Formats: sequence, structure tokens, C-alpha cells
Amino acid sequence: MNGNYFQMQHFITESNWSARQLMDQVALEVSSTIPRKRLTALVIDESGWTKKGDKSVGVGRQYCGNVGKVANCQVAVFATLSNVDYSSLIDARLYLPQDWCDDTRRCDEAGIPENERVFKTKAQLAWEIIEHQSGQVDFDFVSADGFYGNDAELARRINESGYLYMLDIHSDQTIYLSRPELYVPPRKSSRGRAPEKLKATIQGITAQEYLQTLSNGQWKELSVPNTSKGVLTGFYHFVNVWIWNKAVDQVEPRLLVIRKTYTPKGGEEIKFSFTNANLGQYTPRGLAYMQAERFFVEHSIKESKQILGLDQFQTRKWNAWLHQAALNFLVSSFILKEKILYKEEIPLLSAKDVKELIIFQLYRQMSDEQMYHKIIQRHIRRQKDINRAYRWQDPNLSK
Repeated sequence: MNGNYFQMQHFITESNWSARQLMDQVALEVSSTIPRKRLTALVIDESGWTKKGDKSVGVGRQYCGNVGKVANCQVAVFATLSNVDYSSLIDARLYLPQDWCDDTRRCDEAGIPENERVFKTKAQLAWEIIEHQSGQVDFDFVSADGFYGNDAELARRINESGYLYMLDIHSDQTIYLSRPELYVPPRKSSRGRAPEKLKATIQGITAQEYLQTLSNGQWKELSVPNTSKGVLTGFYHFVNVWIWNKAVDQVEPRLLVIRKTYTPKGGEEIKFSFTNANLGQYTPRGLAYMQAERFFVEHSIKESKQILGLDQFQTRKWNAWLHQAALNFLVSSFILKEKILYKEEIPLLSAKDVKELIIFQLYRQMSDEQMYHKIIQRHIRRQKDINRAYRWQDPNLSK
């Protein structure tokens, strides 16, 4: 047992196999395996996990989404390839805070390569992933949450690369309903410094403020099918707007997509997104599908964290962290293939099911009938939950 333990430790921590090569191989396999039912999304997401001490690579006081606050944690940017029912993780970049990049001793102890000791924002890491994957896997658009959607430079880079994007934004994002001009105000007197800061010729408003101006008749009810899981029904509003990209001082067009959905308990959920697609190229339903892709992929990411152990990193060094992530992606791709293989017989097959079936085959702690009954009952409960969650509508808006 001890020998096996130390062999595994060496395999994860010290062995010289390339995590990047394995990730790339997994990405290629996922890209060739995933069914092309609709547009395929490259979904960018970040994850953090709390840590004790200061030795684990990249650890520090920073915002941790898993706990919803600033904590001592590691944070990484991940990419998932997704097409409605099926998705799998294919890439990851560990975020290094500035104080890590500036500390040579700390980087040496963690085994961080010298070319990686350059501070990069999470948006820059996201772009590295997109740029890297664009050369090897097939995807039609990029999706990400509001942290990345509010970064105008990331959107500009994706647009210039020729890809579509559907990026969530925060409700306080400033928009312009007509194209503003940027100008330097004229000098009002000879005293003091001359104005240098640009201003817009019209007043911008937030996405939330714009939402408050909409009437019931300005919403369009759309349903986005998700085959084995059900239908996401919501109310959508599309409008062409402009934003001021202050990183390059340019005014850029966006299509603002707003989705309104209602929970089974009557609660209202609003989602704001920017896209470089337009209604001349894509139908409202097609745009609604692109915006819903993050909704569909969240379960897959949750599986990788909770079932496959993605959020249970027990390593300290750079190489070990990458090794563990790459192996997790390898297992995730195996789960994807099993789901596709048995999609007709077991449409709700999950990572938890596959994991339990493997354990069952190894240890046989119950009969075949008991094992399959357990899974079937879980699927029945899951389908009931799906039926409740995916059919949200407001009868007042349907009139």
C-alpha cells in the first residue's frame, strides 16, 4: 500500500510527462466525439478552492466563487467544450497573483517555469485558452460569465479572431442606445490645465436601467430544447447598443440580449448578455440557444468538481497541479464517451452513475438488481426535477 501511495505521489508530482500534451489530446478527442446537434460552444469559467497556508502554488487572499467571498484560495480559468446535452473540460490555466510573480524564491519552491512567472489577468488567461484551442478544436462561439463579458478587450479580441461570442454581462454595464461620438471638451478658461479626458456626446445608461423601460409587448417568448433534459422557456428582448471600450477609446457595437425566466416558486431571474452576432444572421431562437449554453453546461462542470474531484487539489507544486487537472479532464472525457455510448438506453446517465457502476464492478457490495434499481430511482427523481426547472413562464407575459 505504501509503495503504491509513493508511486502515485511521484506520478502526480515529480514525473516528467506533459500535462499540456495530455490536455491537448483530450481536447482533440472531445472535439471529435461530441455530437454536432447545434452550434458548439467553448465555455470559459473560473473556479476557486480554499486552501490553508501559503505553500500551494498560486494560493493567496482573493475572491473565491465557491464560497462567494474573499478567501485564502487557488483560482484557475477553465474551458469546456459543449453542445447542448454533452460537454467536457478541455483546458485550464492557473491564476498567479502579482505577489507570486514578484517572489522568485516562492516560484522556485513551487517549481513554476520562468516563462510562466509573468502576471496575467484572468481575462488574459481566458484569451490564451481561446487562442490555443482555436488552432486545434472545433467550436462556433465563445461563452463566459459576466466577469469576462464586462471585459471589452476580451470581446474585441474574440471578434477580431473571427469567432462569435455570447458573453454574460453585469446589470451595471453602461450602454448607449445610439452611437456616441467621443471628444475632448473645449477649454473653458485660460486658467488650469487644458481638458484631456474624453467624453461621450450622449448620456449612457446601465443595462438594468434599460430593462426598467421595457413593456410586456417588447418581450418575445422562446423555448430552447435540450433534448433529453427538457425545454428552457423564457422571455427575450434583443436590442442593438454601443459601448465605450475605454481600453482603446473606441465606440463598439453590441447586440444586447436580455432573458427573463421564472422559477417554480415565482421568482424572477434576469440574464444580460452581449454578442457580436446579429438578427440578420441568426434567428431569435438561435441567439436564445447560444445564451442558454452556460445554463446547460453548468451541470457538467459541477460533476467534474463534486464527482470527479476537480475542486480537491491536494498538490502544492506547479507541475503537480497541472498533472491533476489533466487527469481529471481525461476522466471527464471518458464519462462523456460513456454518456454518448448509452444515450438511447440511459439518457440521464451521469458522472455519479458511471463512478458508482465502476465501484460496483470492483467490489460487488450489492446485487445487480439492487444497483440498477438504485440508479433508475435516481433518474426518476432527476427527471422530475428537470421537468420543474426547465419550464419557466409568466402567464401575464403570454397574454
